Amino acid sequence: MVVLLTSISAAYLANHIAVVWIFAELTTLSASALIYHHRNKLALEGTWKYVFICAISISLVFVGILFLSLSLNQAGDKDLSFANLMAHSQELNPFWLRLAFLFIFTGFTAKIGLVPMYTAGIDAKDKAPGPAAAILSSVLMNMGFVAIFRTYAILAHTSLYHWANTIIFVAAILSIFVATVYMMKVMNIKRMFAYSSIEHMGIVMLGVAAGGIGFYAAILHVILHSFVKSSLFFQYNQVYRVFQDKNIYHIGNYFKYNPTGAVVLLFGFISATAMPPSGLFVSEFLIFRALFEGQHLVMLLVALLLLTIIIWAFGKNIFKILFTPAVGFDDSHVPHIRPLESLSQLVLLFGAVWLGLNPPAAFVHLIQDAVSILPM
Repeated sequence: MVVLLTSISAAYLANHIAVVWIFAELTTLSASALIYHHRNKLALEGTWKYVFICAISISLVFVGILFLSLSLNQAGDKDLSFANLMAHSQELNPFWLRLAFLFIFTGFTAKIGLVPMYTAGIDAKDKAPGPAAAILSSVLMNMGFVAIFRTYAILAHTSLYHWANTIIFVAAILSIFVATVYMMKVMNIKRMFAYSSIEHMGIVMLGVAAGGIGFYAAILHVILHSFVKSSLFFQYNQVYRVFQDKNIYHIGNYFKYNPTGAVVLLFGFISATAMPPSGLFVSEFLIFRALFEGQHLVMLLVALLLLTIIIWAFGKNIFKILFTPAVGFDDSHVPHIRPLESLSQLVLLFGAVWLGLNPPAAFVHLIQDAVSILPM
């Protein structure tokens, strides 16, 4: 856990794309140990699948870095730091830069959880313990976003800006579509949360591709999603302690056994689906506004339709867990769970509301600094 958090932090802070690549690979190795925590066949399967897909993805990123170096050769430079690449963005060879972005973007989709390599994270979050799954679904996905965002910022100052937006739009809509399909038939509560994360990363990338206020909204959405999704994965541990099962059809009437935890699930559902007073309502509204102002009406309508289906599917399962009695469940040995154990999750959820509806000036300033490198 310490190695994973250290490598993620180092990837955030690195100012050289090759250094980001090194620490991204280290996140794969350290996360794999957490995924195998339960030491059973399913955990081993999830671990090897995660390592295999991430190994392919990190190889793609490496090839993309090689293409990026070829693109920089035209400018007579070899320094692949983000600052230097930004300074020489107008001199980069468009052909190699186009290939570099395709490979780097595709490779990092395994970390951020987008089409085409989203499958790496689904099994990982399912097999990993709740706290580890919370990290995989928040700060690790955010690391993938940061890597893509900083690479995208370079292209945003070149003639490939609109081409890059098209690539991102396609990946974002396909990711939301995939999440919608699986959310309709998912039976595993942890996989349901994992596919919800894919949906949110798709929304985030829609904001990036839309531009304008969408840049600010995308970063705000990434931060608030981390708070909300972490709280849901933390609460999963309590659900499992009660039912000893993660199959949604074997879980029910949770309000009876853990009222405080049930409130967390209910509030988490409201927050994750961006319904008021969720802070995610603000970021999603701004992203949809950016799509409307950018005249991406088809994207907007498709996204709204898919999100409506996701809200229905997510709500159907959550309300079944909270209110419908589980068939054949023996509640004579249900452990007592103290309300205090849900305090951390409530703090995260209320923190997301506060940052969304009443963000401190310093918080807003940080996000504005992050988007200042992009054309508004």
